[in-house]
Amino acid sequence: MQKNICIAFLGNALQDSRIVNLTNSLKEDNCKVKVISFDWFISNQPYYDEIYTVFKLEKKLSLLFYLKFSWILLRELLKTKADIYFAEDFYTLPFVTIIAKFKKAKVYYNSRELYAFIGGLRNRPVIQSIVKTIEKYFIKKVNLVLTTGEMDSHFLENYYQIKNTVVIRNIPLLRYAESKIDYRTKYNLPPESFILLYQGVLLEGRGIPLILKAMKDLPNTVLIILGDGEQKSNFIKLVNNYNLSNRVIFAGTISQDELLNYTAGADLGLSLIENISVSYYHALPNKLFEYIMAGLPVLSSDLPQMKRIVEMYQVGEAININDEKNIIKVIAKLERDPNLLEKYKENCFKAARDLNWQEEYNKVRKKLLDLE
Repeated sequence: MQKNICIAFLGNALQDSRIVNLTNSLKEDNCKVKVISFDWFISNQPYYDEIYTVFKLEKKLSLLFYLKFSWILLRELLKTKADIYFAEDFYTLPFVTIIAKFKKAKVYYNSRELYAFIGGLRNRPVIQSIVKTIEKYFIKKVNLVLTTGEMDSHFLENYYQIKNTVVIRNIPLLRYAESKIDYRTKYNLPPESFILLYQGVLLEGRGIPLILKAMKDLPNTVLIILGDGEQKSNFIKLVNNYNLSNRVIFAGTISQDELLNYTAGADLGLSLIENISVSYYHALPNKLFEYIMAGLPVLSSDLPQMKRIVEMYQVGEAININDEKNIIKVIAKLERDPNLLEKYKENCFKAARDLNWQEEYNKVRKKLLDLE
């Protein structure tokens, strides 16, 4: 029997690989899917197609922002008739849960991170307390809680006294770069350049200041940054302060269709998450798996979930990033040893046979579709 699925997300679902991959897999399982999402970088007119709707919001975190978001989301949810509703983040959780219960449907909560414990709330106890209270109330009313790693599942089960978590890691589709970007030609870089890559949102706690500081002692390194975010202007100031403007390239946001080609063009992928919150300590970011899929050796923090993947599949190095000299030492070692980099690259391609969305979805599809 065909199932009707509704997915709600405060963000542009078309630019979110987790939602796109989930939607495509559900369609392949004969589900009819409707996705409600939001963006602040599109034209004034909403985007519509058979599956996706993207509504325009003004990116000003104010009462008006949340009222408009709430009104549009509730209006659209009331129009839907679904067997299963997905709240794809904390912000949609209350509205989706209320409507799903009203319509006597199942509701799943995608806890992409530990929202009450993200780095941005660590010095904002009042807001953190509000998030905890809201999440504690609604998380006990959903049928499944989806997480991106085992540590997140264990934490939520213990903290909120629940037992219904399912792990679906942020893993890309199994595919290979078809036309790898040549950064040396594209940006007229010296042939001996050792190209470091950071891809993802530009936020506090992602290790970018650490790598910029280390680059002062690594004269052949060039850093390519793929992505955008609230800390971009601060990072640009750091680049200028360190006199690195000729060696750091802010390449902007790359479409999901092209991203793999850009990822594959670098020499070393960076995932230097800092231990500034419980959520970050548990980090198992999408970029780690995207690097592996692209055959790009990884330099990651030695936080437990990332370290486990890097060491299990031997795809790079997991290091203590609190030691500034250690970052410099390891990058210099990898720059000098192309054979070691090649070994890590080969291991990435082997690991990708396990670490891909198709395998990940197949592990949980029966539970998601309530087939068990």
